[in-house]
Amino acid sequence: MASSSVFFSSQIYLSLRVDSPCKNIKKSKLFGQQLVGKSRTIFITKPNLVKDSLFRKSSPVYASWMPCSQIANGAFTLGTAAVLPFYTFMVVAPKAELTKKLVSSSVPYMALGLLYAYLLYLSWTPDTMRLMFASKYWLPELPGIAKMFSTEMTLASAWIHLLAVDLFAARQVYYDGLQENIETRHSVTLCLLFCPIGVLSHFITKALTRARD
Repeated sequence: MASSSVFFSSQIYLSLRVDSPCKNIKKSKLFGQQLVGKSRTIFITKPNLVKDSLFRKSSPVYASWMPCSQIANGAFTLGTAAVLPFYTFMVVAPKAELTKKLVSSSVPYMALGLLYAYLLYLSWTPDTMRLMFASKYWLPELPGIAKMFSTEMTLASAWIHLLAVDLFAARQVYYDGLQENIETRHSVTLCLLFCPIGVLSHFITKALTRARD
């Protein structure tokens, strides 16, 4: 049930009880909002842009105006679309100079790394480390990992992680194919969604090519 209270002064306060979809924020303030546990206090006042800017830079907790679900879905779509051109060029024109120049760029890995770090920050909770290392031997356990990945934000961060690692593996397969003059288009394609199978496919192709030669 929502509870509200209004004080007639220079600021108007409205207290609401809401659930945060990203994380349990103990206390933070964002553009006229104050979150305490699961209660949110929204107040209307004249904004101080300089003060708000300094606060956002210094605050350890900063929430976005965008809903967490929207951020997660946007990052998922953006990350997926960003890597597709690299796979396309490696498959369609593996020996073209444009492909070699494009694949040699470190920009996609830097961009995916920054996006992953941002999503990891948004999805991080005080329970994250406990869920990652749930056993008494500080080893991951499947139930804890399953619970940790029960939110869209965590799933989005894991997807960006996979995209970066898979693209890097595909690039290594592509470079090895150029150096050894081995067909890699099928292996690069598999790396997009089934990276371990793509790497395995490349080693099998490499072994068969050497045996034939």
